[in-house]
Amino acid sequence: MAIVEEEADESAFWLEVIVESGLMKKELVESLLDEADQLVAMVVSSINTARGHKR
Repeated sequence: MAIVEEEADESAFWLEVIVESGLMKKELVESLLDEADQLVAMVVSSINTARGHKR
């Protein structure tokens, strides 16, 4: 699960780099950024649950 978290986070990072470098408009990758953020949040939640952490 930690690998999934890292990869989703890295994907979001590179999408942000693409936007900041002017290669693509943010509107074109916004849904992908949102999805990557959602994946990270779900995986982190799953990791915490697996470890027995409570909120």
